[in-house]
Amino acid sequence: MELSEEDLALIHALQIAPRVSWADAAEILGVHATTLAARWERLRAAGASWITAHLIGDPKQMCLAFVAVDCEMNRREDVTARLAAMPEIVTVEEAASNRDLMLTVITGSLEEFSTNVVSRLKDIDGLLKYQTSLCTRLHAGGDSWRLNVLSRVQQASFRALAKPGPAEPERPDAVQAPLPASHLALLPFLAKDGRATAADIARALGRSPATVQRQLNRVLASGILSMRCEIAQRYSAFPVTCQWFVNVPAGQHEAAAAALRTIRNVRLSASTTGPTNFVIIMWLQTLADVMDAELALQQKVPGIELVESVVMLTTVKRVGWILNPDSTASGAVVVAAGSAQLGSS
Repeated sequence: MELSEEDLALIHALQIAPRVSWADAAEILGVHATTLAARWERLRAAGASWITAHLIGDPKQMCLAFVAVDCEMNRREDVTARLAAMPEIVTVEEAASNRDLMLTVITGSLEEFSTNVVSRLKDIDGLLKYQTSLCTRLHAGGDSWRLNVLSRVQQASFRALAKPGPAEPERPDAVQAPLPASHLALLPFLAKDGRATAADIARALGRSPATVQRQLNRVLASGILSMRCEIAQRYSAFPVTCQWFVNVPAGQHEAAAAALRTIRNVRLSASTTGPTNFVIIMWLQTLADVMDAELALQQKVPGIELVESVVMLTTVKRVGWILNPDSTASGAVVVAAGSAQLGSS
């Protein structure tokens, strides 16, 4: 399928305000609400775009790790499938570098990362070696990446609709206490459909809609979740993913992060432990843009040392969703059976 400008405008709107009502969106976009609902259903059914919620991965609340994996060549497919089936491993990418796979892992704590993930990596036949970099500060994630389709006025209108209400706490210090299990039970539904309504969830859980609405409001305001509208990368005009492992001078990480926010291609920037102290991920139009991106990084971030660049061959799983080889959503979502991941949130 091909995406029209109207399709891209709707996706851009939902990137800014994933749970906006069709009536409100219609008023801003100048399109009838039923038309928008039908258009979204077509995009979602084709796997071209989808809305999900996942743990935000803020190191102040939980553990976010980037893991490089080496595996036996003839066991690579099996290893990849085993890793993708683990809910704690939210993203799995095949890399064109001296590492075979790149993983993004989110757990409730460093202890859970060790016991629930690392211990299981050792049991996967064909997995030869892994190396971990722990995130110490998440500066920007994929939920902040945007298409550049809507006008500035339209973007501002959707941002106003996306803001928390006056009675809701603001991020990043929104989490005051761990959410109870009754609230955590809503998370798998939001992972599968970020626009799921209280009525939808109430029917599935056998609870009253009023109760679920209160729980849903608290979950959405808690600050533990990142709500995002994804687009299949092939339709984004940026089909190439490149990840850089870099060193940024001590004390300059916040300034570097601010500079990176002026580069619209950046999907993720984070301070890390390990051989390097900073990770940057960009979506690019072509492989030739890798050199241009590196030049931009050196110009915008004084003192940056580019240690290694890794181009991804394919994304097998992105924030919980299993993808088809063409980057569209398969419809399969790997969610945690329980709520252990959030035990320390």
